[in-house]
Amino acid sequence: MTKSRILIADDNEANVELLEAYLSGVDCDVRIAVDGRDTLDQVAEFKPDLILLDIMMPKLSGFEVCKQLKSNPETRGIMILMVTALNELGDIERAVDAGTDDFLSKPVNKVELVKRVENMLKLHHVSDEVERLRRYIDEMEEA
Repeated sequence: MTKSRILIADDNEANVELLEAYLSGVDCDVRIAVDGRDTLDQVAEFKPDLILLDIMMPKLSGFEVCKQLKSNPETRGIMILMVTALNELGDIERAVDAGTDDFLSKPVNKVELVKRVENMLKLHHVSDEVERLRRYIDEMEEA
């Protein structure tokens, strides 16, 4: 099985370093995006399985990035974990409306982050397998 790919999208270097350190025990390839537009560019090139997405970023907010990715059939299946200092109920509702799969409030707890990342990657791979099997069944029925 290929290594999982995780994109960390955050404009704060200290946050990125902390998330990278927390993920050091997870068997994955990690890339960094520094703003909303860079995130979309990195998604196209790196094709991550999971994005740790900050909400407050320059150029495009995490809400806007999430909406774009979840409305595109090519990127809809990417798991998105919004990581944010915002924790007002309205912000959580906006994140859900934008299509996020889950969210974590800062300051991030290492154990919670790692467990959620592992669970989201498992879910992503199971979803991919179900889709692959569905396509195989469709092909068999057409033959």
